[in-house]
Amino acid sequence: MPVDVLFVDKLSFQYNSTEVLTDISFHLKAGDYLGLVGPNGSGKTTLIKLVLGFFKPTKGTISLFGYNPAGFEDWYKIGYLPQKIASFNPHFPATVREVVAMGLLSKKGFPRRMSKSDDVPINKALELLDILDIRNELIGELSGGQQQRVLIAKAMVSEPEILILDEPTTAIDPEIREKFYGVLKGLNQNKNVTIIIITHDMGTIGKYASKLLYLDKRVIFCGSFEAFCVSDDMANYFGEFAQHLICHRHNSKQ
Repeated sequence: MPVDVLFVDKLSFQYNSTEVLTDISFHLKAGDYLGLVGPNGSGKTTLIKLVLGFFKPTKGTISLFGYNPAGFEDWYKIGYLPQKIASFNPHFPATVREVVAMGLLSKKGFPRRMSKSDDVPINKALELLDILDIRNELIGELSGGQQQRVLIAKAMVSEPEILILDEPTTAIDPEIREKFYGVLKGLNQNKNVTIIIITHDMGTIGKYASKLLYLDKRVIFCGSFEAFCVSDDMANYFGEFAQHLICHRHNSKQ
């Protein structure tokens, strides 16, 4: 029986005696595509930082590919884009290609050096995000939207088995956003990449993800969008109209 890519059981976390997350449980198999949503301050980013081992839980269990994050070593299997990337200093001396190349370092042994063959995955990632033509430009001289696409490419370049993206479409224009979601769909469906995407855009994520985790310091809902669509509890929580705007499945059932 295949091991869960991610297993979270009865997880709680306190910060300065304040309960940030309480009794969180869910699991993901290879190829799941999870939309992680919830209001500001609901603990979404904190949950991801716990999963990645940046924080230690107060209670509960986390398992990545069968390992505790503290003992996990195969970080090349995970691509991560953190939230609210600060703009690069315009004098930051790195090109777009060099920044994206940093995403390959976790796959290399010591000494960690880039080689000519690395151009293949780097150019592929740049092309997916429509930024191949600016590969030699300094990242500090780019717009915020272009910088965001560079950092998404950096998270994707190592072809990770799980991709964790925290508000990835911030500062990206609608046309590029749709293409980006198409890229994620291809990775998910064709390469079985497990995806976790944190977003405030509940009205859109149901078009793409297969599962929804609605978090408000505790799990309000976790399951498929089909199950969300027919849940009386979610109809009472959100209102029936909003429920079906979120699920994007209702109209197909008419």
